[in-house]
Amino acid sequence: MSVWTELTGQEQAIAVFRTAAEAAGAPSHQMTHSWLITGPPGSGRSNLAYAFATALISGDPDGDRPTRIQVEARSHPDLHVLATEGVIIKRDDVREIVRRSHYAPSVGRHRVIIVEDADRMTEQTSNFLLKELEEPPERTVWILCAPSEADLIPTIRSRVRTVRLQMPTVAEVAALLVRRDGVDAELAERSAREAQCHIGMAHRLATSEEARRRRGETLRLALEVRSAATAVATAARFLEIAGDDAKAITELRDAEEREHALHSLGLAPGQAVPPALRPQLKALEDDQKRRATRSLRDGIDRILVDLASLYRDILLIQLDADVDLVNRELLDPMRRAAASATPARTLATLDAIQQARERIEGNVQPALALEAMLVSAIRTATTERGAA
Repeated sequence: MSVWTELTGQEQAIAVFRTAAEAAGAPSHQMTHSWLITGPPGSGRSNLAYAFATALISGDPDGDRPTRIQVEARSHPDLHVLATEGVIIKRDDVREIVRRSHYAPSVGRHRVIIVEDADRMTEQTSNFLLKELEEPPERTVWILCAPSEADLIPTIRSRVRTVRLQMPTVAEVAALLVRRDGVDAELAERSAREAQCHIGMAHRLATSEEARRRRGETLRLALEVRSAATAVATAARFLEIAGDDAKAITELRDAEEREHALHSLGLAPGQAVPPALRPQLKALEDDQKRRATRSLRDGIDRILVDLASLYRDILLIQLDADVDLVNRELLDPMRRAAASATPARTLATLDAIQQARERIEGNVQPALALEAMLVSAIRTATTERGAA
């Protein structure tokens, strides 16, 4: 099976990377050694990066099975991954991986460095990488992933070859869920549509009844906000939902990581941790806390994205637009919401949602940002009634 088989909706990008991997083995070929993959969240940036890494390391443009297994497990000696569990990537995070980038490949054709969420690098970190991206060792390849070129400083952009991904269609994501995960076709279509073609989120909605329940509750609560008091209560509930969602994602992984760490330290389950080993477990716990913070923030952002899809649908109903709705299972309550307000009010709500996302990204307390978003929409409605 080709390493590219399970990627969906990115035929042009796959052709670019497969051609590059095929030509990389030619002695006279001057391959690009610094790449940037951009695309919307959920478009498959990281998956494509790992597929390209597999092809480069194996020396086979379609990737061989042993290399693919090791890359998927992130255990190949010639693959190094820089991914943060926190909000930013610091210079110290990069220092060790830069040092490793100068080693010759151990067993593969190339040594590959993947930087996930490169947009989270601080300016100092980005400047630290400049020379490495401009003049990497002959058999080292850097692959950066970010939502867009604009998320990186100009000097980084000038040193990489950019490949832009497009968002796959609902049909393509649904087909992937059916083919890869064995999901029922009807559920796959609904999950792909409600995830707005975000592959990872579509998988989660298709395979987790709890995730579907939490999303449904979020949208129903938003449609029931009628006053400042209910706005504050709803904001609090949104935080609880985001917390439950984040906990569901991280809890199992945290337990598995701790069990693996204890095993690697030679400790049996339930055995007391000797004082000399406690700093290592403390470092793991600190990493897990940072991941929990980020997971909570990501969960809040998912709620805001879902709310944006809800009010986008309401606006389309108000404008009688012939466009597919994301949340068509909520057609009747959305019609009632559309009838109770003007398109201008709905646009104001969409603006408030985007502003809430920006405020949270700027480290405003999520509760305050969510309350302001919901109260802003109510205040707009009050103004319209007064004007009427």
